[in-house]
Amino acid sequence: MLRFLVAESETPQAREERRGSVGRSSGETYLDILEKLAPGVVCDRIQPADADAALPPGATLAGFDAVFLTGSPLHLYEETPKTRRTIAFMRAVFEVGTPAFGSCAGLQVATVAAGGSVRRNAHGQEAAFARRITLTEAGRVHPLLAGRPASYDAPAIHTDEVASLPPGAVLLAGNRVTAVQAAEIRFERGVFWGIQYHPEIGLDEVAGALRRQAEGLVEAGLAGSRDDVEAYAGQIDALHRKPTRRNLAWQLGLDEEVTDERRRLTELRNFIETVARFGRAGPFSVGK
Repeated sequence: MLRFLVAESETPQAREERRGSVGRSSGETYLDILEKLAPGVVCDRIQPADADAALPPGATLAGFDAVFLTGSPLHLYEETPKTRRTIAFMRAVFEVGTPAFGSCAGLQVATVAAGGSVRRNAHGQEAAFARRITLTEAGRVHPLLAGRPASYDAPAIHTDEVASLPPGAVLLAGNRVTAVQAAEIRFERGVFWGIQYHPEIGLDEVAGALRRQAEGLVEAGLAGSRDDVEAYAGQIDALHRKPTRRNLAWQLGLDEEVTDERRRLTELRNFIETVARFGRAGPFSVGK
């Protein structure tokens, strides 16, 4: 039986705001998805940014089959107790060699923990969807991205990005807005597979994120008003309720890589299947 640990670095306020808009925190979204993709899995959760964060009694990082890092509003280039605790947690994961996966801020946390850097988005934020993510030569043969086409869209909302990957990391995908959309990072005894986008969230959560960040989207010039944000979010919500509505998918410029849940979850499914098949061997062996 697999045992997973979900590391949720949202602040308590951010967790409650997210629950208020979509009914669950980022960690709770991960728990739901992991239980769907790996029936029977035992999942625990930790909030490494919190001062009182602790593993379940008797548990160790080495005792988990995999660790999953969620999205978070933390800015990893800011030196704060929360960012220090989160980075220290990821370094501990690398040190014990437990395979890890992360989306959005999860990729950024692993990057900084292994010696890379993060910055504000140089080309402006991606909001709702990352468009035309393109596989690198390495990405086309990497098991994380198996089944993805050469270019695809994915749910994405972020104001920060990876500025430089750590030494030895492998770039797997990028697009015009964000150069690092997917990467493999090897550090100490561990291997991390990460993406800047959010395969774990459904269209309802995309709409909720837009509503929570409406003021910032207007300030960034991505929307003329909060009403514009609401209109766009309403279309996304409607497509969530009925993913087969081709007219809405056409209006939003989306295809099955986003609207079909199985295809949207490609990276998570690939990671879990690799963990289940190889454990810490094969693709997760340091030096491979």
